[in-house]
Amino acid sequence: MQQPLKIAVLECDEPIGRTKDKYGGYGNVFKALLDSGADLIADKDGVKRPELDIREYDVVNAEVYPILEDLDAVLLTGSRYNAFDNDPWILKLVKFTKQVLAQKRVRLIGVCFGHQIVGRAMDVKVDRSDRGWEVSVTPVQLTEKGKALFGVKELAIHQMHHDIVYNYPDSVEPLGHSPRCDVQGMYTKGRLITVQGHPEFTGDIVEELLENRHAKGIFDDAMFKDGMERVRKHHDGVAVGAAFIRFLLED
Repeated sequence: MQQPLKIAVLECDEPIGRTKDKYGGYGNVFKALLDSGADLIADKDGVKRPELDIREYDVVNAEVYPILEDLDAVLLTGSRYNAFDNDPWILKLVKFTKQVLAQKRVRLIGVCFGHQIVGRAMDVKVDRSDRGWEVSVTPVQLTEKGKALFGVKELAIHQMHHDIVYNYPDSVEPLGHSPRCDVQGMYTKGRLITVQGHPEFTGDIVEELLENRHAKGIFDDAMFKDGMERVRKHHDGVAVGAAFIRFLLED
């Protein structure tokens, strides 16, 4: 009997408003994504649907971490915070990520802020982008490896970031780029996969973030209007979720 994949979701932030009411925490947002990804590969690949054992850990407020020996994978979520800051909880997260990278069995997934934390843990520059925000559904030009992993020629994915990983670490395969972000995803077989975008986000989630940041003056009228015009466009989030599951299953 196949054992469930044991995945620790490190919650690096918490949702707001309607999203929080619906999901509680980002662990449940990712559970929905990964469940959909598992369903997709069972349907598309003709394999038995893998069972998932997903557990959440609050690394911001509680600073609670899993025991690696109990896991198959660690997933780092997105966040409103800056991956290049030196808050104690961020430094602790970087240290833990380095521990995951230093061993060979437990695999690592990073999304947005999580992608940037992986970059920082691999000693490449992470900082504010001088090209501005990327928001809402955005096309990403994929490398050949990106096309193979995600099963699409060009990736449509929700974005919500102003920070970037500036360079690819030598040990990873690049997955894609966009006009405002050269490092859209990283991959090392059997070790790690990351994306700068948010495959777990839905139109509802991003609409609420756009509204919230527009109300706070973070987004001006033009950026808000542009993001809202693209927020309901098709996106390939579930395809990315399926790629995460395939990555966890690969030999």
